Amino acid sequence: MTSKVYLAMGIFSSIFTLSACQAALQSVTANQQAPIVAPVVPAVLDSDGDGVLGDIDECPQTPLHTVVDDRGCPFTLIGVGLKMEYRAFFAKDSSELSKEYQLDLDKVAEQMNKYDTATMKIEAHISKDEMGQALSALSKNRAMMVKNYLILKHDIKPSRLSTFDCSIRAPIASADTEEGKSMNRRVYGLATEPKINAYNDPADSASKICDEF
Repeated sequence: MTSKVYLAMGIFSSIFTLSACQAALQSVTANQQAPIVAPVVPAVLDSDGDGVLGDIDECPQTPLHTVVDDRGCPFTLIGVGLKMEYRAFFAKDSSELSKEYQLDLDKVAEQMNKYDTATMKIEAHISKDEMGQALSALSKNRAMMVKNYLILKHDIKPSRLSTFDCSIRAPIASADTEEGKSMNRRVYGLATEPKINAYNDPADSASKICDEF
């Protein structure tokens, strides 16, 4: 009788152990199959490409290539002055200033009105495939379009604005592609406050080889 009891207890113990193992195996399998949900971290973007992330950028719509401070605003610290670049691109054979470039120019004018001694150089270029026109007429018209916009809309004094006819000189892209030609149909402007006029101009500033008018 005792041996039967021990045998029954052994069988029961084996069954219990096997059940426990199966339950543990099922738990491990379930854990392996359960999807791992990673936390979603929102991306912080630099919307205007000035090197200052959007969550700390106090001027989130700064024009392209504008020199900015650590707040993402145009570099206008006391004692340093103003240095602000401007670029506009044009359709072939056109001197019309499109809306997006008007908005960028508004921002330049805003800074120039804060620095009433600041001046701006305006350099105008054409592409090789626009040479059928009188060589200087189109580039001059492009420069004058920018100058007149600043004078008429923002009351910038003409004496603060210098215009340069660069014609086909100083291209910034190859004339062998349509994209390159469109890049060369441009106006480049540099607004500076006299305290930093001694700074070297950016590489694509071509005033030294262009004709002032």
